[in-house]
Amino acid sequence: MLRLALFQPDIPQNAGTMIRMAACLGIAVDIVEPTAFDVSDRHFRRSGMDYLERAAVRRHDSFSAFENWRRAQGHRLVLAETDGETALPDFAFRLGDIVLVGRESAGVTAEVHAAAEASLHIPMRSGLRSLNVALAAAMVMGEALRQTGGFPGRDGTDDDHPEAR
Repeated sequence: MLRLALFQPDIPQNAGTMIRMAACLGIAVDIVEPTAFDVSDRHFRRSGMDYLERAAVRRHDSFSAFENWRRAQGHRLVLAETDGETALPDFAFRLGDIVLVGRESAGVTAEVHAAAEASLHIPMRSGLRSLNVALAAAMVMGEALRQTGGFPGRDGTDDDHPEAR
């Protein structure tokens, strides 16, 4: 199973949108604390709607806690960022990958960069800075699901309850 990690998200609407997408596509979500909002935030609840309860979400108190868990589970960490080393169309995903997106306001820390085993970017027209993080996450996860054959229902099943191991 693929996973999407949100590093210290600071815009509740984007976090809710990404969790909603993950619920619909059977992707587990890891939230690396701290967040800039509470899960009761009305913007977070509104953007995630009733899908928040259908998503497999695991919260980690810090990046260090997330990193210890990730390494113990044997997941590869793939950082999606504006200046990632490999262009999305050229990147080869594997089952078990965790795609991590950074904070909307500040990206990720040097510690996160050092821990990532790969980094990728979405090619864009020159002179433009970046896509919305939720849109970028959807594009990256869509490509990862396509490459790994992970879209729900493709094998005749409708497994909408992924484990948040």
